[in-house]
Amino acid sequence: MQILISNTSGEPLYEQIENQIKNAILAGGIAQGEQLPSIRFLAKELRVSIITTKRAYENLEQQGFIKTVQGKGTFVSLDNLERLREISLSQIEEELDKAVTRAKSIGLPLARLCERLSILYGEDSEDACD
Repeated sequence: MQILISNTSGEPLYEQIENQIKNAILAGGIAQGEQLPSIRFLAKELRVSIITTKRAYENLEQQGFIKTVQGKGTFVSLDNLERLREISLSQIEEELDKAVTRAKSIGLPLARLCERLSILYGEDSEDACD
């Protein structure tokens, strides 16, 4: 598992760690039941405080992405993978709603918005929005 953090980002370090682990789980990059690095090890690898890593792990556990087993470690817990995907989809829809509202406010036609989205997504813009 590779996590890249940026000290210049406006996003807090714990959120960067949390989001990258969450995205890796949802994308299947980290398998169900796979053990994650210990809080101390990850903090040392990323050169951040243990508190920062602990906060990311605690948030992920509260959201149901990981499970800590006392004395054994922290593991990916995908008991409710569909629920977690639904939560992520809901968050994406909220962000897209904001983008659509802004696009409408400047009179951007749907076709142009779709074209921009296709470019950002990396798809062939001519076929993606048909």
